[in-house]
Amino acid sequence: MYQEESDVEEIVSSLSRSISIAGHDRIDLFLSKPKSQQMTLKGMVKGTRNMLGRFVGKWFYDKRIPFDAVSSSYFPPIVNAILRAEPGIKPPTVYELSGPILDEEVEEVKRWIEEYKQSWPITGITLISDDWLNKVSNKEFFHFLAYSPKGTAFLYSKNVSGIKNDANF
Repeated sequence: MYQEESDVEEIVSSLSRSISIAGHDRIDLFLSKPKSQQMTLKGMVKGTRNMLGRFVGKWFYDKRIPFDAVSSSYFPPIVNAILRAEPGIKPPTVYELSGPILDEEVEEVKRWIEEYKQSWPITGITLISDDWLNKVSNKEFFHFLAYSPKGTAFLYSKNVSGIKNDANF
């Protein structure tokens, strides 16, 4: 038996045949179909891919995630990481996502920005500014970014509400 075939069989056989939909006590008919005929490897892969698509789709629909999120460069690695995860691995909790994992990502972005800044004396930068008016609170902000061949970095925002917007601004 090929390695890929055993991987697919392991994935398919590890799924419960009658999984309820997000705790709503409804049986998902896709997952509860009886396994009455032997499938080919190609058929198993197609079925597994379809099942993955269904689960991802349900999550996107439930949380109103924009469909173009699948075009993100971060989407394929998350799918691969999930496929490689050992059975019994628990997904991150709300606390982990909003705490330690977020902190790690913030640190990584800070490292990227420092990397960008180190290239600025060599490549130079283009300073970009943009204004934004919050129509609810009626506050106006200026945002400042630095563009270089290495990437664009947000520098800071300034609340300019109430400041006269003229030539001396």
